[in-house]
Amino acid sequence: MPSRPSGPLLAFRIADDRFPLLDGTGAFRTGGRWNSRGRRVIYAGLGFSVALLEKLVRTRIGSVPSGQQFAEILIPGHVPIEQVGPEDVPGWDAPGYGASQAYGDPWYDSGRTAVLIVPSLPAMGYDRNVLINQMHPAFSELRTSQPRPMIWDARLFGGR
Repeated sequence: MPSRPSGPLLAFRIADDRFPLLDGTGAFRTGGRWNSRGRRVIYAGLGFSVALLEKLVRTRIGSVPSGQQFAEILIPGHVPIEQVGPEDVPGWDAPGYGASQAYGDPWYDSGRTAVLIVPSLPAMGYDRNVLINQMHPAFSELRTSQPRPMIWDARLFGGR
């Protein structure tokens, strides 16, 4: 059963610096594990390490990515949050995203919370991602730090 964690929460987002950091256009255009196309969902990590891991999985370029930035996202305690664990959405980790989108799309469409915390696949469900409904009325309550350049450790890509 979904739970409602108490805030405030701190999330981290790493994104290409050619685009606004807090914008769900990418998920709107292509969809994601937890949303189908046509939904402005912002994906972040509930910790810097999981945000980094998710970014590495998505880039798959084998070299240090250029033009990346990151910021902290403060989610105040009064902002509505929902959380699901791996046991709450059977098949959330299956290829094709059927089960996870079947959960995430109604969450987004209903607007029942501004934030949905979900398991991270590359972290085997032990760490969490933060999904933010950009169209939710409470979206304006979120605060971000000033974006900063992402400095990658070359050892992540086989360097020294």
